[in-house]
Amino acid sequence: MYNTKEGKTCVIYIRVSSERQVKGYSLDGQKHYLAECAERRGMTVLDTYVEEGKSGKSIEGRTEFQRMLDDIQSGKVHTDYVLVFKLSRFGRNARDVLNSLEFIMKYGVHLMCVEDGLDSSTSMGKMMITILGAVAELERENIIAQSLLGREEKAKSGGWNGGFAPYGYRLVKGDDKSKGKLETVPEEKAVVQLVFDMFLNRNMGYTAISGYLNRNGYTRPPAKNAIRPSYGEWSSDHIKRMLSNPVYTGRVAWGKRRTEKVPGSDNEYRLVKQDEYILSEVISHEEFVSKEDFDRVQEIKAIRGKKGNHNIGQYNAHLLSGIVKCPQCGAPMYIGMTKWTNQDGTERRTESYVCSYATKHRGTSVCRRNGVVASQVEDEVMEYTRKIVRNPQFIKDLQEKVMTAVDMTEVENDITAYKNQLSALQRSRDSLERDIDRIAPDDKYAERRRADMTRRLNDLYDQIYKAEDLLQESTMKKATLESEQMSVQSMIGILSSFDAIYDRMNAAERRDLVKYLISEVELFPREEQKTQKRFVKAIAYKFPIEQKVLTQFDECGASVESVVLLERYNMDGRRIDHGERTDSDDHP
Repeated sequence: MYNTKEGKTCVIYIRVSSERQVKGYSLDGQKHYLAECAERRGMTVLDTYVEEGKSGKSIEGRTEFQRMLDDIQSGKVHTDYVLVFKLSRFGRNARDVLNSLEFIMKYGVHLMCVEDGLDSSTSMGKMMITILGAVAELERENIIAQSLLGREEKAKSGGWNGGFAPYGYRLVKGDDKSKGKLETVPEEKAVVQLVFDMFLNRNMGYTAISGYLNRNGYTRPPAKNAIRPSYGEWSSDHIKRMLSNPVYTGRVAWGKRRTEKVPGSDNEYRLVKQDEYILSEVISHEEFVSKEDFDRVQEIKAIRGKKGNHNIGQYNAHLLSGIVKCPQCGAPMYIGMTKWTNQDGTERRTESYVCSYATKHRGTSVCRRNGVVASQVEDEVMEYTRKIVRNPQFIKDLQEKVMTAVDMTEVENDITAYKNQLSALQRSRDSLERDIDRIAPDDKYAERRRADMTRRLNDLYDQIYKAEDLLQESTMKKATLESEQMSVQSMIGILSSFDAIYDRMNAAERRDLVKYLISEVELFPREEQKTQKRFVKAIAYKFPIEQKVLTQFDECGASVESVVLLERYNMDGRRIDHGERTDSDDHP
């Protein structure tokens, strides 16, 4: 079956980034190309949105893009797809692209980027959405890292990096026209010193200190950014923050809180307190407490506030569930929990991959559980995978295969031949219809001529229908080959940045990526696992690996085909069993 969207509907979105492109052929070129692609896939174009001379920096200011989203949300346009030329036309910023993509998918609309081979309705497309999220995270972190570098250096030298002045100080302009420096507010300084003294020397806690201040008329000034400023009471949280702020030692602190992604979320961040931060080496403003007293306060706080470390609500999406196979019967293996109590009374548990067939049938005569520790198998698989994708020769070989694997010549020749055949048949049909119309009414053979020509005309229509079917089949085959080639190129992009992408994914996203790259993991039988000193016997990847890469992968220089790959795939998906020679094999 070919990659057709017969009966589906779509809208086309076109954007050109400059007036120069508008005046050229870029807009018309995109429009014609996308309309042709939609027709080739059997899709009906409902509307076209054209953004002329707009930057793709963000979706703000792109009126046609906003109109398209509004039409989808309101139901004015009921479409299955949004067609764009390239993903960069949908948006230049990765986060905007991801947000917009998630928005349209909420209304059952998918995105198809023709030139990039991205279709969000396919498993490949869904995988690319995850990759986009990871890429956006990389982009965000790079920007943050670049912007923080200068601020960190400034903080080390005692410079103020902006923000509101803490209680006890006011912010005034510096001599060097920088963002300013801190100047003491005398009456507030006295309160700060009183708070530190009560905590350090009178053994008072946060609540006791805040209560003392409130009872004795020490009002708390309004927040600098308050909408309706008013003086209020002190709370235990105010006292805790004051006692934790190293600015009162006369030094500038930087990096006390960092922006981190909320685990399990797509686009949610939070400020997280850091145990380590930058503290300037120079005294940049008046100190209220000594560095020694401040450090003593932190030690006391740590002792008073010490709590147990609880691992609650941790979610583990097991990487290889259903992918790893039972070494005895070949059935998929899934996670099973084993619990036991040690002699000292402590309870232990471990997660293992166990045979699903044995678990279902509960009989050792059929098969055994053959349990293996999940973390050990997963570590082995990821170690092998990382070593392979880090090999420069592997990426080079894969890129070369993309250039040569998909030969369009034959299918393009078929399309040309069927078009020519169809044109010739249509000309014959038109000529025959004209001949039928020209039969004279008084011709004594008129009826026989008309019957004979009608039979020939019916034969022509049969040939025309057959030629049309063959042409459509070849056209769909070409579209499928193009899509497959784009999918392989996308896979190369993922593998080239595997470490950076994988390390930024949550557990569920990592499992999706592993399922996308690996089809099967074979284990050694239980009796061989100890002698082999490993669990994994073979990994079947969904991409081809040359023998020279496998040889380089083995540190001992021996063939590791039995360790890493027992089955390899040509680009056309044909399975090659272990021992079968191919043109790519360079070993005896």
